[in-house]
Order: sequence, then C-alpha cells, then structure tokens
Amino acid sequence: MRRTPASSVPLPPDAKGVPRNDWATLRTLFPYLWVYKWRVLAALAALIGAKMANVGVPLVLKRLIDQLAIDPKDPHALLVLPLGALVAYGLLRLSTTVFTELREFLFARVTQRAVRTIALKVFRHLHALSLRFHLNRQTGGMTRDIERGTRGVNSLISYSLFNVLPTLVEITLVLGYLVLNYDIWFSAITAVALASYIAFTVIVTEWRTHFRRTMNELDSKANTKAIDSLLNYETVKYFGNEEYEAKRYDQGLQSYENAAVRSQTSLSFLNTGQSLIIATAVTLILWRATEGVIAGTMTLGDLVLVNSFMIQLYIPLNFLGVIYREIKQSLADMERLFSLLDQNREVADSAGAQPLVTRGAQVEFSHVEFSYEAKRQILFDVDFSIPAGTTTAVVGHSGSGKSTLSRLLFRFYEVNGGAIRIDGQDLRAITQASLRAAIGIVPQDTVLFNDSIEYNIAYGRPGASHEDIVAAARAASIHDFIESLPDGYQTMVGERGLKLSGGEKQRVAIARTLLKNPAILIFDEATSALDSKSEQAIQAQLKEIAKDRTTLVIAHRLSTIADAQQIIVLDHGRIVERGTHQSLLAARGLYQQMWERQLARPDEELASPPLEIAK
Repeated sequence: MRRTPASSVPLPPDAKGVPRNDWATLRTLFPYLWVYKWRVLAALAALIGAKMANVGVPLVLKRLIDQLAIDPKDPHALLVLPLGALVAYGLLRLSTTVFTELREFLFARVTQRAVRTIALKVFRHLHALSLRFHLNRQTGGMTRDIERGTRGVNSLISYSLFNVLPTLVEITLVLGYLVLNYDIWFSAITAVALASYIAFTVIVTEWRTHFRRTMNELDSKANTKAIDSLLNYETVKYFGNEEYEAKRYDQGLQSYENAAVRSQTSLSFLNTGQSLIIATAVTLILWRATEGVIAGTMTLGDLVLVNSFMIQLYIPLNFLGVIYREIKQSLADMERLFSLLDQNREVADSAGAQPLVTRGAQVEFSHVEFSYEAKRQILFDVDFSIPAGTTTAVVGHSGSGKSTLSRLLFRFYEVNGGAIRIDGQDLRAITQASLRAAIGIVPQDTVLFNDSIEYNIAYGRPGASHEDIVAAARAASIHDFIESLPDGYQTMVGERGLKLSGGEKQRVAIARTLLKNPAILIFDEATSALDSKSEQAIQAQLKEIAKDRTTLVIAHRLSTIADAQQIIVLDHGRIVERGTHQSLLAARGLYQQMWERQLARPDEELASPPLEIAK
C-alpha cells in the first residue's frame, strides 16, 4: 500500500493558488443557513413586508397632497381626509421599522450559529489535518485568515440577505408602479439608470477586488513576521536584532500601506461614478415630472411621488454599491477560510475502522518503509516487535529515522510499505482516536499551554479530579515543588511553559502521561535537553512509569537504555544491529563504537548527518 507522494499533498493556505469561485464559496455557505430554514423564510417574509410598507409611504404622501389640492376651502377635507392619510403615513413608517426589527430578531440566531458552526468546523478540521500540513503552515497568517473569514461570513449574510434582496424587491415594486401609472419615460429613465449603475459598480468592483486580495496577503505576511519574531523573543535579544526585526515588520507594513492607498483611490473613483449616474437620473425624472405638471397630465402629488420614489431608490442604490463591494470583500476574505476546509486529510480513518482493543499492547513494525518525500526514503524494511510489557530502545545517529518511528506509531503519517500492528491489529484498520488514547509520550521538548500547572497536568485526561492530578504529580516527583509556589497548582506556566525550567517541564509531562495511564509509552529523547543531575532524577521516574507497560525509548545517551530488554540500532533508516546492551557490545559493531565515543565524551550527542525535516 503506497502513500500519496508528498508532491501531490495539498499546499497550505499560505501557498499561492487559484482563488475559489464566488459561487463555490456561496454554495459552501448555504447549508449552514438552511439548518434554520423556517427562521430564514420568516425573516424573508418580514423583509418583504418592510419594503412594501416603505413603497407605500410615497403613495400615501401623493394622496395627501392631491386631497389638499382638490378643495382647500372644504373644512371637512382638511380635517378628515388629511388626518386619515397622516395616520396611514405614520402606520406605514412604523410598519417599516417593526418588520425590519422582526427580521433582525428572526435572523440573529441563524447568522451567529452559522459563524459559530463554520469556525468550529475549521478548528476541528485543522486538528484533523496531517502533521505535514502543520509543519508547512504559518501560524500568524493562518489565524488572521480565520479571523477575517469568520467576520466575512457575518458580513456576507447581513449584506446579501438584508440589503441586496430588499433593494431588488423595492426596485421591482417602484418600476411596476411607474410602468402602470405614468409615461414610459419615467420607467425607462429609472431602468437605464439602474442598469448603468449596477454595471458600473460590478465592473469597477471586480477591478478593485485584486487590491483587496493583495491587502489580505500583505496583512497576513506582516502579521506572520510579527508573531514569529515575538515567539522567538529570546533569540532576537541574544543577537541584538530588535531593529532588524522592526525593519522587516515595517517592510510588510509599507507594502500593505501602498496597497491600501491604491484600494482607497479606486474606491473614490467608484463613489464618484455612482453619484454621477444617480444625479443624472434624478434630474431627468424631475424634468419629465415638471413638464407633466405644466401640461396638466400630472398633479403635484405625482411630482412628489416620483421624486420620493427616486429619493427612496437613491439611498439603497447608493448603499447597494457599498453592499456589493462589501460582499466581494467578504467573499475574498472567506476564500482563504474555506480553502482550509478544502485541505484533504492525508490520514483518515477507513470506512470500517474499529476501536483498538489492547491485550497486553504488543507493538509490531512489519517490514515498514516510509518517506516524507517521494524521492528521499527515510525507513527501509524496518522489522521488529516490542513484546507486551517490555522496553525496546532505538538508537542511531541524528537523521537515521528514530523519531519517525514514533510519528508512524501515532499514525501522523501513513507508511509507504509494510504495516504497524498493536496486538495484531493494523493501525490502518483502527480509529485514530482509540489508537492515540492508548499511547502516551514524553517528548524531548515539552510544550505546555499558557495556563496553570493543574490545567497542563489535567490535559492528560480532561475532567480528571484534583485528587487524581495531585496523585500524578506525586508520582512524577513534582508535587512538592508545585506546593512551594505561591499559587500552587494554579501557577501560570507562561507561553509554551517558558516560566518553568527544562526539568520542571519534563516532570509536568511525566505527570500528564501518568494521568493518561496509557498501555503504550514513548520516550522520545525525553532527557536529552537536560543536565546530568536532572536527567538522572527524571530517568528514575521514567523507568518507574514504564513498568508493566509496552515502552519504546528513542535515545541518544546509551547509558539511559542499558537495561532495555531490546536495543535496535538504526543507520540511515535501516536496522543494522539488535540485541541487549551486553550482546551488542560483544558484537563490536556500530553500537559498540557509539558506546566508546560516549564514554570518551559523555555529553556528546550522536550527531552525524543533520536532522530529517518532515515536509
């Protein structure tokens, strides 16, 4: 079974690619809205009611003026008919507001739930993507894309359903009334103005869209540089490169500034052209209406009516330009958000995947072959097993493929050939959730969440009681240290756990793993970054928690694995030796050479080739 070559794996969203089609983005969004279809339909009904009431206002105003002009000497006409028209006018105005607020009330849940659902789906999807994707991504740019995308969803829903549709309804009602009741010129001028306005808006906005995309890309790049620099704060200070980092960040800001200026300049051109079209149309309408009044074919009420219609259309039409721009900008913002959902899961559960059932947790690597890149193979025919309840250590020079074994056991990647089994169950036939629930790891570089010590220990089993957390901390010999802190278990560890020393972080990692209580343990060079005293203390804890568990130890200090039941020696991805510590020394091969080198230089790592980077 061959894995998809690295060259065919989808690029992260930071990579250049073909923009999503706007209709594809809308099709992706629509199902999230249709979950509340009855609310959507009720909101649309309220929307139409609001616009019908709004169009009715000029009709009442026309009747009011015409009644006043019929017989101003009749006191009853002045007292009764205008009063009725005024009441109707007020009710229509009120109805417009009531229907509008009712629409907002009905649709509020739809909008917020859609934004929440999409954001949660993207978040879950990111966690489901392969390690390859996350090694390639840029955190700062990606988080900015998610932020803008979720905001774009809210804007798109609001603008498209609450502005475009009601404006079209109002335009249809107005044009219909003008065609039925007045000279064809009124509807012709209005229709031509609308067509010209919409065409001009669409053409110019399409031209402007690439400015927005450029701004997004430059904004993401600048943000990525800023976050990357702050995450590496100590390195910046070590080399005194604060000004260098500031200049790099300012270069990004300057590029964004230039793109923003071009965007604003094109916006001014768009606004000016829209105003010219509307002003011309209003002037022509009033000219025709004035001629009609002079000729006696129209009343003053008719003149006020068509003028009111044009004023009412002018406001949403002017806003329609803004709306269209915002919709296009929202779609541009959403492109990168939905592109994250388009990323294929490189490793997914098979259709008939079953939960892992452990019966001692024997681990077997059966003729495993693997490569991060199609042209560069990392593991060649790796074949060994770890009997249940025993410890197997893997040693070798950097780049020999040691850490790759742990990644494959966690199924972060699929093997190219062969199989990995636990108690005879192929990893590809079991669910990833049950697999990872059965494995615990103490890594070389323990990264903690920027939260309390208790939260970080409890991460091994969310929902664990405080008593269980304390018991795990005692077993990891860190309870006394935690109790000595002013805030005890509520002490904040800082970003990535930087407020704790290396040994303290490793003990938190051990406590976290103990709380998880896995059947299989992986120690991935868990003490290589510590000094000798800290290493000896922590090594004792590691041996204690490894009792009666199937354990894979990836090590570079051979003294720490001398009592392992089995030692595997890797060289350039191949198993070249295997056996116990004593048997390997007696064989006088590569292991014995590494042992003698470390005796001569106890602190020397088994460094030879550079570390393999997963791509």
